[in-house]
Amino acid sequence: MHNPEALAVAWVQSLLAKVRLCASLAVDMPANQSPHLFSAEVLARADALVAQYPERGSAVLPLLHLAQEAQGWVSDAAIEWVAGKTGFAPVEVLGVVTFYPMFRREPCGRRHVRVCRTLSCALRGAYATMEALEGEFGVKCGATSADGAVTLEFVECLAACGSAPVVQVDHALHEGVTADRVPALASALRASLGDADYGKKKTIPDSPEWNG
Repeated sequence: MHNPEALAVAWVQSLLAKVRLCASLAVDMPANQSPHLFSAEVLARADALVAQYPERGSAVLPLLHLAQEAQGWVSDAAIEWVAGKTGFAPVEVLGVVTFYPMFRREPCGRRHVRVCRTLSCALRGAYATMEALEGEFGVKCGATSADGAVTLEFVECLAACGSAPVVQVDHALHEGVTADRVPALASALRASLGDADYGKKKTIPDSPEWNG
């Protein structure tokens, strides 16, 4: 049984950490104050995204996607940069980041592997699938492999219940990934690490959406 006092202390520590983070983001950063945070190409894409919205604040989600695509995660500096581009306070951008599960607040492996553990997937062997993935990559769920190649996580419903268990690798959905199919998936994932065109797709001209 969990110790109620220890749980209370952990909750307070978590709350204080969030308060400290919000305080550190309390001052707006001008849009051009992070010249070395992103490449010139990323900065140009950001300007093009903002220009396609009648209100620049509407670009907050596309800009966060762009920042995560460039960095692999959403850092404090990226939050301040998005705030400067959109006119929001950094704390408001932080609220968006923490609301949506697809944004990462810590560095992630080159391949982000998430196993659905909601009811259908759990009943069809999601936990055995995760154990098989842990064995393949030598890393526990919630952690990143020592070589930085793979981060393993559980995730809630991926909306493919009819083909459970489901595994999402970055933006690609893999259906029916039972434990016995994990070696094949792991092999394909390792091969993708050397693919320079991995994950690339054509952008949609004049689209206001992030589609990188």
